[in-house]
Amino acid sequence: MHRVHHSVIIRETNSNFGFNLPWWDQLFGTYRAQPSRGHPAMTIGLAQYRDPAKLTLPHLLALPLTGETGRQPLGRL
Repeated sequence: MHRVHHSVIIRETNSNFGFNLPWWDQLFGTYRAQPSRGHPAMTIGLAQYRDPAKLTLPHLLALPLTGETGRQPLGRL
């Protein structure tokens, strides 16, 4: 259920926030039972994190320390 929340399709991204409590999403109209393309064809993740060269362990560990543009946030480090 919560996997749909990680879809690249915006209406699916803005859904299924209650990963194990579907009542909240049903109550607020954000529940999506299945992705529109089906689970096997569903694309997940953010476009800016699809470069395989940047999906290495060192890069992923440094990711929280770098800003959106690759600069250190707030001039730190």
